[in-house]
Amino acid sequence: MSSTFFSFLSRMKYINRWALMRNTYEENLSTHSFEVAAIAHMLSLIGNRRFGKRYNAERAAVLGLYHDMPEILTGDLPTPVKYFNKEIVNAYAAVESAACARLLDALPADLRADFEPLFIKQEEDADLRRLVKAADKIAAYLKTLEERRAGNTEFLKAEESIRDMIAAMGVAEADVFMAEFIPAYEMTLDQSVSFDGGKD
Repeated sequence: MSSTFFSFLSRMKYINRWALMRNTYEENLSTHSFEVAAIAHMLSLIGNRRFGKRYNAERAAVLGLYHDMPEILTGDLPTPVKYFNKEIVNAYAAVESAACARLLDALPADLRADFEPLFIKQEEDADLRRLVKAADKIAAYLKTLEERRAGNTEFLKAEESIRDMIAAMGVAEADVFMAEFIPAYEMTLDQSVSFDGGKD
């Protein structure tokens, strides 16, 4: 039987983010999801190494990889609209739930149980989803840095507010990431290549 799941997945590259902002380059959902997955993986490892956690880093990466896939069907609703009031928040949650159900229906029946926890939140993944949420914010913050470095002042307020959001989350792993990995985003490629600050 034919499945449309991966044909849906392939459309992530057509969904652009930051639709209400003037961009120096377009960021699509596929690029964003990869970045979130990689950051969530690193946050898990930081938690395990530095804070004595027992996170499943590979699962965190997979949760990050698929975290925005429903937006293939819903589109990327800009944050000011998405959280404008409680009614919109609730309505969007219902739309997103319907999109998740449609994506699960697109899978072969014998594989749906494997993907269901990726689209329908499970209690056992609560800690990992918290890391994915932090990774999502960090990825958004990185976009604001790149836009500023390109001379685009459109993202200056977003840079400040997202940085404050990350700090307010109280995710120690995210605080470590911000302190240790973010400064390199202010470097040129030549500076990054010659930098040896990561050595013991």
